[in-house]
Amino acid sequence: MNPEEAPGEPQVPPQRDSAVRVVRYLVLEVVVAPGLHVPVVARLRYGADEPYTVHLDSHVDLPDPVIWSLSRDVLLAGLTRPAGFGDMSVAPGHGPDRGHLLLALRGEEADALLRLPARTLRDFLRRTECVVPVGCEQEHVDLDGLVERLLREDDDGDGG
Repeated sequence: MNPEEAPGEPQVPPQRDSAVRVVRYLVLEVVVAPGLHVPVVARLRYGADEPYTVHLDSHVDLPDPVIWSLSRDVLLAGLTRPAGFGDMSVAPGHGPDRGHLLLALRGEEADALLRLPARTLRDFLRRTECVVPVGCEQEHVDLDGLVERLLREDDDGDGG
């Protein structure tokens, strides 16, 4: 056993295949009011093809789930301290929310305050680091493909 490995924790080497995905289903809570939380089935998704982004799909039991695109870096920082601003912020819970993270999301059509188990997110993010280690995201970005897509979108636009 490698002395750096923690007992009981499987060590998975980083994967270089862009098709590798990490998916985790969970039940999170929508905070409707202080002390009033509504459970919602959700899914966290991560792939090497979008190395900076974690997708959170809520209401996955409905035909059209609500999909949020989140910064992996902000989620990682939010495990230990308040992080993020603008459309996304995350902070560790205190008092009755201890052991949870509070995730505030603002979108064009909706805002949400979500409460999710910190351990579940921590475990999920640890698995994403097996796909793309933190700091190596740029190695997985297809800049040629991005430029091609942007040019194609520009050609489809109205030019003004």
